[in-house]
Amino acid sequence: MTHHLNPNYRHDFVLLFDVIDGNPNGDPDGGNMPRTDAENSHGLVTDVCLKRKIRNYVATYAEYETTEAEKERLNIFVEHHGVLNEQIRRAYVAEGIPVGKSASKIVEDEQVLNGIRELKVYLPSAFTFTDNDEDSGEVDASLEYSGELSDDEIKEFYELDEVAELFKQNKKLSKFIKELVKKAGKPDKNRANAEKAQKWMCNNFYDIRMFGAVLSTGLNAGQVRGAMQLTFGRSLDPVQPQDLAITRVAVTDVKDREKLQTIGRKTLIPYGLYLSHGFYSPSFAAKTGVSEADLELFWEALIKMWELDRSASRGMMSPQGLYIFSHESKLGNAPAHKLFERIQVKLKPEVTIPRKFSDYEVSVDREQLPENVHLTQLI
Repeated sequence: MTHHLNPNYRHDFVLLFDVIDGNPNGDPDGGNMPRTDAENSHGLVTDVCLKRKIRNYVATYAEYETTEAEKERLNIFVEHHGVLNEQIRRAYVAEGIPVGKSASKIVEDEQVLNGIRELKVYLPSAFTFTDNDEDSGEVDASLEYSGELSDDEIKEFYELDEVAELFKQNKKLSKFIKELVKKAGKPDKNRANAEKAQKWMCNNFYDIRMFGAVLSTGLNAGQVRGAMQLTFGRSLDPVQPQDLAITRVAVTDVKDREKLQTIGRKTLIPYGLYLSHGFYSPSFAAKTGVSEADLELFWEALIKMWELDRSASRGMMSPQGLYIFSHESKLGNAPAHKLFERIQVKLKPEVTIPRKFSDYEVSVDREQLPENVHLTQLI
């Protein structure tokens, strides 16, 4: 097995990437300007930004390059516009673990019954309404609630405009629903069930195996410490964010038709070479079930994810170096920071303002590596 693909080895890596005329990671607190260190003006790219690109690559890879059996292990927990509590609920349902303590009430009041019939289209799937008009007539109308929704989800249901209006008009309906919800309950805290759900999620979600996750925001599946940890990317030299005005001849609203043009903004840096570090722990990997194929896909993602993230605002972003130090010992055979010092990136003496990767010199010290540490260069 190639050293950098061995899930039982510790791996420390250096990733180099650059951007030309683009915004690699906008700061929403700063008008979406490129992130910078306020003290020295070096550019920053968050670990979350890098992990988003990795997740997107894995999701695309799973869609187009795998069999159905392989795809099952490549689900993404932190999906774009995803609901994390729904993902955790999937584990409970798949493993047959109770998602709540259900409660039901017979609907005897005609006003409440009519109210539920109006409310039915807005009821979450956790509610089951049995209407005596729809059944044999021998069964009383009743409403059952599974107890699985979080407090936030229940609050969101109550605050729906249509639901809030129905509750306002029909106080008996409001009281009936809220009493039912209060009567139901969460499942007993059972560590065995939480561990069972967590194991299912590790087996089915790639990003949980690699990066970890908090799985106790709704139904409890504990917390997972990820095998792969990333640092922020930091530019080798100061960057100069620019805020440019752009124009267009079309307008958004009819009332603006007489305007000759409208003004927009575009933010970028002319050039920045960024360096990020990463660390893989085989002891955490053993707990989450990271495989050789998972590691191979991760390295592939670091190289190819840039091609799936093209946009005008990104400019030209490219990977320029990937250096992996693999330790035969699970605890490591050398300190990571000492290994990272073997990768030196310096501006060429004749260059004052870098504008391309070739303005830098990259030197790699391969001589006398610590015993049982292997260096693999993928870019």
